[in-house]
Amino acid sequence: MKKLLNEILGIKYPFIQGGMANIATGEFAAACSNAGALGIIGSGGMNAEKLLENIDKCEKLTDKPFGVNLMLMNPDTDVMAEVVARKHVKVVTTGAGSPGKYISMWKDAGITVIPVTASVMLAQRLIKDGADMIIAEGGESGGHVGEMSTITLVPQMVDAVDVPVIAAGGIADGRSLVAALSLGAIGVQMGTCLLVSTECPIHENYKNELIKAKDNSTTVTGRSVNAPTRIIKNKMARQYIRREREGADRMELEKFTLGSLRKAVFDGNIDEGSLMAGEDCGELKEIRPVADIFSSMVNEANEIMDNFGSDKPLLIR
Repeated sequence: MKKLLNEILGIKYPFIQGGMANIATGEFAAACSNAGALGIIGSGGMNAEKLLENIDKCEKLTDKPFGVNLMLMNPDTDVMAEVVARKHVKVVTTGAGSPGKYISMWKDAGITVIPVTASVMLAQRLIKDGADMIIAEGGESGGHVGEMSTITLVPQMVDAVDVPVIAAGGIADGRSLVAALSLGAIGVQMGTCLLVSTECPIHENYKNELIKAKDNSTTVTGRSVNAPTRIIKNKMARQYIRREREGADRMELEKFTLGSLRKAVFDGNIDEGSLMAGEDCGELKEIRPVADIFSSMVNEANEIMDNFGSDKPLLIR
C-alpha cells in the first residue's frame, strides 16, 4: 500500500495548505503546520527580502515542517530560489512555469520539489526536470485555473506519472478527501476552505462573502486572453466579463484588475476586489480554527470509510 503524504513528509495529516498570494504569510503557514498540515508561505506579491522575513517568522512560530510556494513569473524568482535553498525549507511548490533550473540547487539543500499543474503533459516534463511529486489542480479551485476537473485530472495524472500525486481543487471536507484518495492521490492541497479559518489574515468582509456563497457564486474571468481566474461574482467580475465581451486585450484587462486582490484581502472591498475562491465556497458555513477544519475532515473521512466496512482507518484518528 502506498504511503500517504503525512508519512512521507513527517506531518500529522496528508494536507498541504495552498500558497495563496497576499494571504499565505509566515504566520498563517505556521498556524497550518501547527495544526497538522504542511503550511506554505505564498511568495506571490513578495520580493526576496519579504520572503526571507516570512520564513524567519514561520521558523519562530513552529517547529513543524513548512514550505514555500514560488510563482515563477515573479521577477525576483532567481533570488527567491536561492533564499529557500539557503534556509533549507522542507518543501517548495511552484506554479506559472518550470522550476527546472533551480531543482538541482534545491535537491542539494534537501528540499522536496512539488510543482502545481493542471496538465499531464506538463507534469511529465516537470518530472523529467526532477520534480519529486505533482500537485494535480482541477478547475474547481480558486485563482488561476486549468480546464480539467479534479475528478478527471487526478486519475489520469496518477496513471501517467511515476511519482506521487496530490489532489487539489474543490476539496473542503471529508467526502472530497475520501474521493481524492480513492482516485489515487496520496494527499490533498486546500485553499478556499482555509480562507474562512480564524487564523487566515484576509479581511472579515472577504470571509463573510465566502460564508454567504452558494453553489453558483463563482465565475471564471480571463478565458478570452488565456488567463482564466476563478473568483466570486461581484461588480468587478461583471465589469471584467463585459470588457472581455467587448474585445479588450490582455494588457487592458490586467490594468483594470491591477491591485484588485489586495483590495479584497486587505481593504475588504467586496465590490471592486478580486475575491478568489474555488467552487467549494458554497460548502463553507462558519469561521473556525484551522485545527477544527482539519480534524473534522479526518473524522468525516474515517466515518465514511467505517461505513464502507473498511477494517483499517483511512487516516490518523
